[in-house]
Amino acid sequence: MRGLLLIAFCALLAFAPPPAWSGPGALTVFAAVSLTEAFTIVGKILEQRHAGLRVQQSFAGSQQLATQIEQGARADVFASADQRWMAYVQARGLIAGATSEFARNRLVAIVPRGNPARIGRLQDLANPGVKVVLAADAVPVGRYSRVALEKLTRAPGFPQDYAARVLRNVVSHEENVRGVVAKVQLGEADAGVVYRSDVTPTSAPLVLLLEIPERFNVVAGYPIAVLKAGTNPDTAAAFVSLVLSPLGQRVLRDHHFVPVKDP
Repeated sequence: MRGLLLIAFCALLAFAPPPAWSGPGALTVFAAVSLTEAFTIVGKILEQRHAGLRVQQSFAGSQQLATQIEQGARADVFASADQRWMAYVQARGLIAGATSEFARNRLVAIVPRGNPARIGRLQDLANPGVKVVLAADAVPVGRYSRVALEKLTRAPGFPQDYAARVLRNVVSHEENVRGVVAKVQLGEADAGVVYRSDVTPTSAPLVLLLEIPERFNVVAGYPIAVLKAGTNPDTAAAFVSLVLSPLGQRVLRDHHFVPVKDP
């Protein structure tokens, strides 16, 4: 499926105006791990447009990438899963120009396909003995998950101590959202909270989804920026332009992100 999508997107390149570009070379992108599939396609599209360009991408938790950038890691572009870690990098004077929000995401709860804990609704995450896995609080999805749990505490049909009971059931705090997905799909946890975009074609057959009602969900905003330490600012700007273009927004939408622009 991923290969077919890439072919389809590349076929549209003739209809998309090429962004400014300085010539052959390498572009290094640091991006939140939830962007892996979508940004891999965006990178391939940019390479298809410009012969000789190599887009090198490092996917990890936003907090890990921000720390690496602060410590001097060389990258041209940073795409974070929340404003908190983009602001962290920006406050240290490491951003060139403005930041742009390029996508949004929503949370879902997932359980293993076999569902050994017999979880049928969100309230069941608070049941005694249920093994829940969340991303750590420093990780954007981990912070969002805790906010959503607090919001559900005030939802009809949920106990007033719902968030506290679910948090007592947490058996692991992962460094990124893909760690949560892996623990659940392998049956090492009974449930987890992840981004909707992380239920990929690979993981979807292995998990069941529990939707979080929109009123109590959390919308994650994803910002992107060119970094001062980068060695190829024109190509970095071209990558950002492609992400914000109708084609880039279509790629994100097809990976279950919510585009900020109508593709």
